[in-house]
Parts: sequence; structure tokens; C-alpha cells
Amino acid sequence: MASMTTASNEAETTAALLPDVNLETWDFVVIGVYFAFILAVGIWAMCRTNRGNVDGFFLAGRDITWFPVGASLFSSNIGSGHFVGLAGTGAAAGIAVGAFEWNAMLTLFFLGWIFAPVYIAAGVVTMPEYLKARFGGQRIQLYLSVLSLLLYIFTKISADLFAGAIFIQEALGWNLYLAMVLLLSITALYTVTGGLAAVIYTDTAQTFVMTGGAIVMMVLSFDRIGGYDQLEPKYMQAIPALRPENTTCGEPRADSFHVFRDPVTGDLPWPGLTFGLTILATWYWCTDQVIVQRTLAAENLSHAKGGCVMAGLLKAMPMYMMVMVGMISRIIFTDAVGCVLPEECMKYCGTTVGCTNVAYPKLVLEIMPTGARGLLLAVMMAALMSSLTSVFNSASTLFTCDVWTRIRKHASQRELMIVGRIFILVMVGVSIAWVPIVQAAASGQLFDYIQSITSYLGPPIAVIFITAIFWSRLNEPGAFWSLVIGMIIGVTRMILDFVYSPPACGKEDTRPAIVGKVHYLYFALILAACTLFIAIVVSLCTPPIPNKHLYRLTWWSRMSKRKRIPIDTTFELHGSDQQHDKEQGAGYTNNAMVYDEYETNEYANPNTVYTNKSNPQPRKEKSCFRKGFDLFCGFEEETTTSQQPPPDLLMDINEEKWPAVIVNIAGAIMLSTMVFLFGFYA
Repeated sequence: MASMTTASNEAETTAALLPDVNLETWDFVVIGVYFAFILAVGIWAMCRTNRGNVDGFFLAGRDITWFPVGASLFSSNIGSGHFVGLAGTGAAAGIAVGAFEWNAMLTLFFLGWIFAPVYIAAGVVTMPEYLKARFGGQRIQLYLSVLSLLLYIFTKISADLFAGAIFIQEALGWNLYLAMVLLLSITALYTVTGGLAAVIYTDTAQTFVMTGGAIVMMVLSFDRIGGYDQLEPKYMQAIPALRPENTTCGEPRADSFHVFRDPVTGDLPWPGLTFGLTILATWYWCTDQVIVQRTLAAENLSHAKGGCVMAGLLKAMPMYMMVMVGMISRIIFTDAVGCVLPEECMKYCGTTVGCTNVAYPKLVLEIMPTGARGLLLAVMMAALMSSLTSVFNSASTLFTCDVWTRIRKHASQRELMIVGRIFILVMVGVSIAWVPIVQAAASGQLFDYIQSITSYLGPPIAVIFITAIFWSRLNEPGAFWSLVIGMIIGVTRMILDFVYSPPACGKEDTRPAIVGKVHYLYFALILAACTLFIAIVVSLCTPPIPNKHLYRLTWWSRMSKRKRIPIDTTFELHGSDQQHDKEQGAGYTNNAMVYDEYETNEYANPNTVYTNKSNPQPRKEKSCFRKGFDLFCGFEEETTTSQQPPPDLLMDINEEKWPAVIVNIAGAIMLSTMVFLFGFYA
């Protein structure tokens, strides 16, 4: 969750912030070994996976075990902006930002035990596809698909890409665009060719690189100040020499070492942190395509749950690896990282709004021993590339399955694979073109805008998904109009936040009350309540969706074996069920072919391409170039029989006894760990 908020909020890194660094031979050896290792893992994943169909390319054949699922969930969330953002916020305000990481344990439990069973039973590939199956129509699916793509391009990619590329630029002395083109080229290479399998397995490898390097950095940082016990007393004394007189500006917060803070005056009030953050985290962890796609690729539900537990336990670490390391940076570089006066900040980091964003990279280049900086550079590359590959693959999935199939209703498997790969290349170009705008907004306003987008557009989506799963009475008009009105409310607050900037320290707050007095986490609660109220009222005033359309689409019907009739095959949204039965006949004779298909295979994939088995066409002999191209891209030979396992087996959510017992115990341990951490640092 912190990747949506803190990472974006603090990632305004500038080219002047770091000292010159001379990388030695061993640094380049480490970097070279890293790139060779990642490419080798990507090629291996490409070779072992069937990439010639939707399941193979976008869901890795649905045979990923719990360990790669968990590692990919973690590394997809941790981006290069994470290191900059969490450390910067920790340096400025203490440990409370770590709650964003620990809260993920709760919402990952929601994902594994509540949301994933419904998604898997529904047999969907994307989150907009689930909403289409649940409500019918096209407008909700298209709305969520387009919104998600815009969020990916203009927030996740741009923030992580800029933060990571600046770090690499300063460490290697490369041109900014050269660094970005190289990184994007490598990530696009194995994402375009390898699909989700390559992304998941390279994410697994990069998880080891990230955690290993960050742990080394953490140990060296604590050693620099004399150990963990010295963190609190030394941090509370880290006050810059030059600051405004007769003010508390520049002093660490009195509650810097408390996670739960005052509900009125706290920068992260505990009611908002407890309830508002949970809503935002539920949107991110349980309904975002990047995250959910990893659980859908799991071998079975037990492996999906196991991956959620692994990722949740790993989320306990960023508090110590990033937040507290940022606080140590303030201790060591008090005047630079903790600067308050605009002229002082300009001198240290080239911006007037503060220099806490330099905390992590400045400390890396200060304390890492000669010859070991290559490891941390590889860590930043791993964080950046794992985030980019995840976003590229998930955005490609959304565009191919939810947008392109609207344009080309009868597109073949081969066409879908080609379109998905081309769209990744388009995203690469758009991302590079967007970077100058990020650079122009180095004062921080763009990142405030990005934070507003993720904070104010997320709650309505989370509410609709939760309500759709637990309340079968929710219908398409209720869901659509609550999403639209919720978006209008959220965008209004977002614009106000963008127009009225927070006052400088010691200055009077003249912003409107809705901006200055209502914390964004409180606003998330208000927005969620408004969305829920509108959804309930509109749904109760309009016809319900018959139960025959909801089998395996809600929590209560997830185990049903009855045939589900897709809403779009009838006229349920435009007339009564009885009238339709009377017009079409009890057996729905006018749609006999459609219903026979669903009768024999209730999980039929609408994207399945059926071939003529009785009259196969002769194939032309392919050239060597064409054979090599097809092998590289994973295009299979056209066959008359499907080599995929029966779809109903892929969507079975029954668990074997002992794996279910083990993951349930592990889930309880994860939740207990979260409760302990919150209680210890409360």
C-alpha cells in the first residue's frame, strides 16, 4: 500500500542531491552478474511455460507454487520509489508510515481467504472481467479498465521510473534517458516474450536481491549509530542548526516513535490509520490487477493463500529496512536531511520544499564500503524492474482481455498474444515521454497529485468489490452510479488538494476546511460511506439480478456447481425474467447453441478458439526465420485438440485437508505478528 502513497509522495529526487561516486571493478562485476542472472531466469521461465494462449501468457499456465507467488506479490509492491519514499517519510515524521506496510498483512489475508476464492471460482482473468460477469453490461468493465491503465502509466510507472533512474544516473554517471531506456528495454524484453511466468520467476529472484541488499544496508546503518537502542535518543536530538526562531519547525515530532497518533492533531490519526487505510489497502491488495493476477496464477487455492502469507510476513521488514534507515540518515545528516529553511534546502538538494527525500540514497553512498555500492545499485534496479514488469504484464492483460476484445470480438488466440505484446511496447514509449513532465514537477506538486489520485479514487472501487462479493442484491445500476458519483466526489477533493498547497512550517493554514481539517484517511472513510449508501439505495430501487446469473460470483455461492447463465445472454437488465422466458421458451431455444455450450462446460472461456476437427487445413512449411520468431514469442502450432487441462479443474477451490490446515495456521501466525507489531509500537 505504501507504494501508492508514501513512495509517490516522497519520490521527488533531483539530479544534484548525491555526491560523485566512483564505482570500482567489483561494483560493475556485481551489476553484470545481476543482469546475467535475471536474464537467465527470464529465459528459463520462457522455456518452461506455454506462452501461446491467454492462460499461459497472462496467468503463467496457472501452475505457480506458493513461494514464487509470495515473492512476486512482495516485489511487485516494492519499487524504487519505496526506498526513497518510506525512508524520506521516516526521516521527516518517524515510524508511523510503517503502518502502511504492516496493514498489508490484514488485507493480504482478505485477498487469500475472501477475494481469491471468489475470483478463482468465477474463472476470470482480470478484475474488470469479474465485474462484467457479476453485473453484466460493458460500462463498468470499461470504466475500471481505462482507469487502471491511466493509473499505471501516470503514477506507478512514472514515479518508480524517475526515482530509480535518478539513483542510477548519479551512481553511474549515465544520461537519465539512457538509464531509463536500458532498464525499460531489459524489462520489456522478458515481459513481452515471457509473459507472467517470466515476470513471477524474475520477481522471485529479485526478491532475494532486494531483501539481501537492504538487510546489509540496515545492519551497516544501525552499526553506524551504535545499535538499535540508540535510534530513539539520537533521532529526537536530530535538530538542524538553522531553523525559524520561536517555532518547533525542524524538531522531530514528539510522537515520532508511536504508530497510533492523536485523532485530531496527528499527521496519521489512529482512526484513519485503522479504518481508512484498511479501505485503501483493500482496494490495492484485493482489487488491483497487478496484485490479484499473481494469486490467479497459483496452482490452487492453498498455494494462493500460502503466497499471501509469505508476502504478508515479508511486509514486516520495510519498517526496519527503509523507514528506520531513513531516520538514521537524519541522525547522520541532520542539517541536510532535516533542513527547514528554503535557502538551506536549496543548497543541500536543489529544492525548497525539504530534503527528506535524499535520506536513503545519501546514506547509501556514505556508508556502503568501497566496492559494495554495486550491490545497492543492483537492489535499486531489482526494485525498479520488478515493479515495471508487474505493471507492464498486468496492463497488457487489462488492455487485451477487456479493451481489445471489445474492438475485435472474435480475435484469435494468436492475435490476442500479439496485441498484448505490442501494447507493452506502447506503454514503454508513453512512460519515457511522460518523464519530462515528472522532471518539471520536481517541486513535489505532481507527486501530491499522484497521491491524491490513488487516495481519492480507490475507496469507491473497494466498496463495490466488497459489496458485490457479499451482497447479491447489488445490481449494475447501483454499482455504476455509485462508482460515478464516488469518482466525482473524489476528483473534487483531489483538485482542491492540488490547488491549495499545505502551508510552510510556522505559517497559517488558509485552506478550505474540507482540505485543511479533514485528513485524507478520514475522507476515504467518508467517500466509502457515500459510495455504499448510493449503491444500496439505487440497487433497492431497481430490479435485482436473478440468482442463476450469480453462481460462483459471490462469497455465498462460490462453492456452487450449478450452471451459471451469463447475464449478457439474456435481457435481464431490460425486462422481467418471466417475460423473457415466455418469449424465448422454457428451454431458451433461440440461444440453444450458447446454452448447450455452457451446459456441457459451465466454465467455458468466451475467448476460446474452436477449430474444425473434421476438415483440417494443410499447413504451409514455415521458414527458419518464422520458426525462430514463433519460438521466441511462444506462438504454438495450431492444433485441432486442446492441450489445456479441463477448465473446471483450473477453477476448483476445494482444498486438500493438510495443505488447508497448514495455510490456515500460517495465516493465523501472520495476523498475530501484525497485532504484536502494532501493539508493541502503538
